[in-house]
Amino acid sequence: MIRLVLFALVLLTSCKKEADPPPEPSIGLFNPLRGVPGTPVTITGANFGESASDISVLFNSTATQVVSVSDNAIETIVPAAATSGPITIKVGERVTQSSSDFTVLSPDDTVFYFGSDLSYVNQILDHGGVYKENNAVRDPYRIFKEHGNDIVRLRIWHNPVWTKEVYNPDGPHMYNDLVDVARAIDQSRKQGMKVLLDFHFSDIWADPGAQEIPAAWKDVKDINVLRDSVYNYTVKSLKYLDAKGLMPEFVQIGNEINCGMLYEFNQVPVPGFPSCNVCGGSWNNLRVVLNSGIKAVRDVSAQSAVKTKVMLHVANPVNVEWWFDNVTAGVTDFDIIGFSYYPIWHTEVPLSQISDRVAVFKSKYHKQVMILETAYPWTSGGNDGYNNIFSTQAPVAGYPYTPQGQLDMMKAITQEMIDGGGNGIIYWEPAWITSNIRDYWNTGSSWENCTFFDFNANVNIGIDYMKQKYNR
Repeated sequence: MIRLVLFALVLLTSCKKEADPPPEPSIGLFNPLRGVPGTPVTITGANFGESASDISVLFNSTATQVVSVSDNAIETIVPAAATSGPITIKVGERVTQSSSDFTVLSPDDTVFYFGSDLSYVNQILDHGGVYKENNAVRDPYRIFKEHGNDIVRLRIWHNPVWTKEVYNPDGPHMYNDLVDVARAIDQSRKQGMKVLLDFHFSDIWADPGAQEIPAAWKDVKDINVLRDSVYNYTVKSLKYLDAKGLMPEFVQIGNEINCGMLYEFNQVPVPGFPSCNVCGGSWNNLRVVLNSGIKAVRDVSAQSAVKTKVMLHVANPVNVEWWFDNVTAGVTDFDIIGFSYYPIWHTEVPLSQISDRVAVFKSKYHKQVMILETAYPWTSGGNDGYNNIFSTQAPVAGYPYTPQGQLDMMKAITQEMIDGGGNGIIYWEPAWITSNIRDYWNTGSSWENCTFFDFNANVNIGIDYMKQKYNR
């Protein structure tokens, strides 16, 4: 009888242990969501236990140390060899994994650049324009540097002879060609700013509305000849700059190439030309040309002290995923996804959703992300006879066309980029004040109400968005 009772007690004890296994650990949240190796990370959840020796933490399969542990929180750090992916926690034999990825950043990923496209500045200075601060005439490059500008963006056209022919008599030299670009890079470098060189691969404006073939290439009939033309021109340009100590830190291969590039001359398709118009289905040709331009940058950079980063650029964030999903089927050797975001035009993506879009772009393509063009008016008025591009459109709610409204808009866009993990923002032509410069359409500026200068050429408060404190 005693033996029977003892057996029953053992059986009951055994059943009880099987009925109450240790609770499974679970991950709720981790903070921050991204970071460079060495970043402290707090993981909250449940059933972690109290003993660090019983716990293993892995960042996408790379183990790291446990700094401290309680039943509902673990303090750890991002390991040196970690890559982006889920966080896994092992408590003895029990395993749990985060439902979202931790993004491991390189040191470059944590940098946020403020930039300005100053492509018109040399021409303005040569044609009567001046820049002032507190009514004192000053060097515009110096003004931008002192107000927080890190990168000067400069467009380069293939052979823009029209930029001197629009004057009567002809001007003494071209603008936005290689020589003019070298002059602007030199002035930017003297102020300690980096440079983004924007290859349009055209003699004139390249944007979603037009991608003109350079006149020198319009008789090309073979994609391999076009590939070599792009490569040789890019190499020659960069070698010229590098020999002068002016190699740019960043290069764009094409400008706002939503439908591709190199697909029309005088706005008409050229029979027999190997078009790179992806809206017409020519993705393979575009990939060939982009890879050729990228290879040119890599080849010159390999022999330079400056290791140039490559950007690809489309207009409007709503186009980013469609475009990069297609182009990355054959083009992967680039560093930065760039997009234009003009809040007056690009209304498909509200300002409040920019951070979400940027986070998706970074997670999906594993590239840095920057806004390469943006702007906002500080007034609806003008200062010359050249009709302004932004003047009759209604302002975005909450952001009137005032200097303060411009500043607030730029602060809001910047915070959205930072919240999404973006790496920078470049304002388009904030120094295109009125002067005696000419283009194909008129004299002066169609953008003076979007600059960072008032109609007396004094610096406005909008420029100070670059020196604000942001939540990071």
